[in-house]
Amino acid sequence: MRGREPLVTCDNCGRKVPRSKAIAFEKTIHIGTDMHTAADVRFLEKKKVYYCISCAKHLKIFEKKKHAAEMARRF
Repeated sequence: MRGREPLVTCDNCGRKVPRSKAIAFEKTIHIGTDMHTAADVRFLEKKKVYYCISCAKHLKIFEKKKHAAEMARRF
């Protein structure tokens, strides 16, 4: 229903955007002693973040999603 959607905050600039217009991106955070080897990672967290359209274009998130869709289509 348009006009009654909850607002989300852009993680980059802090702008308030309707959830339908915001770009959702799953961010992976590695917390551990050594970031270079997978054996030393002690904690792995996936966080869903929202970006406004302009920040998503600037951070090239559209290109990442496009590349992931192309890879999924190949297999």
